[in-house]
Amino acid sequence: MKIGIIGAGQIGGTLACRLAQLGHEVIVANSRGPSSLVGLANETGAKAVTVREAASAGQVVIVTIPEARIRDLPKSLFEGVPPDVVVIDTGNYYPRERDGRIDEIEAGITESRWVANQLGRPVVKAFNTMNYKKLLDLGRPPGLGRLALPVAGDDTRAKQVVLRLVDELGFDGVDAGALDDSWRQQPGTPVYDNNFDSAGVRRALAEAAKGAPPAMAGIREQSRRLRPICVRSVVVCLGSPNRFGAPLEPQSNSKVWRRDGTYKRTRATLRVTAKCANT
Repeated sequence: MKIGIIGAGQIGGTLACRLAQLGHEVIVANSRGPSSLVGLANETGAKAVTVREAASAGQVVIVTIPEARIRDLPKSLFEGVPPDVVVIDTGNYYPRERDGRIDEIEAGITESRWVANQLGRPVVKAFNTMNYKKLLDLGRPPGLGRLALPVAGDDTRAKQVVLRLVDELGFDGVDAGALDDSWRQQPGTPVYDNNFDSAGVRRALAEAAKGAPPAMAGIREQSRRLRPICVRSVVVCLGSPNRFGAPLEPQSNSKVWRRDGTYKRTRATLRVTAKCANT
């Protein structure tokens, strides 16, 4: 399958790596242009392209950029793209930490419904509840104890395409209902950033409550997490062993995240240079 990925951060890079390993033809784009993605392309086997090429050249398009940056995408991005092309939204809304206030979401519209409205295109919500490292490391063949991911959307056929991709990546996909039900998998809900099998995901979705604003709960959850240093399609956490067995190189003038969620400026952070295929 030909898959376009718009966004080359933690989730985008991880999906590019894994989907290419599975034999899919992956093309990837970001806001800085193909020349900035040479390293990612070399590491993953994906082809670096423009954003418009990524949106129009695939059978599936994965949009995996910060929520607020959705507004920066061209309004005509999907003009002329066949209606059977599946668009996946992996995003989460973090108003204080990253995205600023988005009035429509604060007023109650689900995050992915807002994304769909901005794109002028139906989307399927998936890959937003799991940390990139779990997505890279925890996929397993079908069987007892396999982790599961929720998938929400209005188009049954499109959801089936996404559910098959989830399965190929080593997880059980759980149909989480229509796109307006996807609030149940937003940050701060029981299913978010937790390791559940299919039964656990269904239970967590059913237990979700609209009482507390999910986005704000997500801010608190993100703030307590160990922050990674992102490098192309792979990342390394401070204090963790170098699981790639690769040399570590200095990279100047970067932010280093502490465990309490704050950061400091440093002139020597660590960069992993291992190829994705060696992970």
